[in-house]
Amino acid sequence: MTVRATPVLCLLLPLLALVAMSIPAAAQNPNPEGIQIGLSTEHISITAGFSGADLTIFGALENVDPEVARQGRYDVIVVLEGPARRIVVRRKDRVLGVWINLQSEEFENVPVSYSVATTRPFQDITEPVSYRQLSLGTNNIYLQPADPEGNPLTIAEFTKALRNRKVAAGLYSENVGGVRFLSQNLFRATVRLAPDAPVGTHKARAFLFKNGMFVKESSAQLEIRKAGFEQAVFRLAHNHGLFYGALSVAFAMAVGWLGSIVFRRD
Repeated sequence: MTVRATPVLCLLLPLLALVAMSIPAAAQNPNPEGIQIGLSTEHISITAGFSGADLTIFGALENVDPEVARQGRYDVIVVLEGPARRIVVRRKDRVLGVWINLQSEEFENVPVSYSVATTRPFQDITEPVSYRQLSLGTNNIYLQPADPEGNPLTIAEFTKALRNRKVAAGLYSENVGGVRFLSQNLFRATVRLAPDAPVGTHKARAFLFKNGMFVKESSAQLEIRKAGFEQAVFRLAHNHGLFYGALSVAFAMAVGWLGSIVFRRD
């Protein structure tokens, strides 16, 4: 006896096979992985003698696949990004023996500081195109020119100069191996606060990668502010600019007058 398949059955068989293959995969990992981070404090106060510090950020992975974790195929990159400002980059050239500013380029929304920590070297985590898409890493931060229609070569030159200046000043830094897993789902990250870390709201961001693929991002905020006498001067300068200016001039005149008395020749 021969069984003949109808055309409808022939169409349904591939679909049923596809559904059957997808059920085990969904059962193994019904919820996608996630990531959360937490800061021990939401505020950091600094004084004039602040020389930089290491900030520790703790985090946890959600819905971890035990097999992937055992193979060490989860990676985390943590970034501490300072407030964004408008920055003008100038180039000096020598004219008739005098160095003067001949050309400049303005950039918008530039992070004043940027510190990043990783579980492994960048090349071992994911592809360069992923870093560019996420604007992740000191070499991939998007520095937005104020005039995007300008000369591309000039923009590229000044972008590189701005990036190099930030790195040389210690405001842009990378800490390879600065993220360490404490267990399969808990990790600790150490990012650097530069001595010239700007006051304002800083944003901590954590990026989760699985087998080289970006999975999810989490963020938290950190407020850095001045303390003590420096904070009083900072508030006076920003809230009462005219009075601060007059007080500065009066103080300078008083110092000059006292100096003339001390060093006066009889």
